[in-house]
Amino acid sequence: METKILLVDDNPNVISFIQPALERAGYRVTTAGDGLDALYQAETVNPDLIVLDIEMPELNGLEVCRRLRERGDETPVIFLTVRDAVTDL
Repeated sequence: METKILLVDDNPNVISFIQPALERAGYRVTTAGDGLDALYQAETVNPDLIVLDIEMPELNGLEVCRRLRERGDETPVIFLTVRDAVTDL
């Protein structure tokens, strides 16, 4: 059974860099370019892992995660961020 990863980032360059690497490693990757699409894809694809950008317009990654948890989705989430302040970590 293939492990399914949902990769969410509003920057197409990030997607084009990370997606092929994950696929070469044997994962089945679905992508989303914004938070609303991420919520939709999480429900329809039922991924085993979500790689989620924090900094997205309109619906950021933290809000996406909060909404997933509110609806009972306990899929593990790894956050992507360019933030480097200790308080952000």
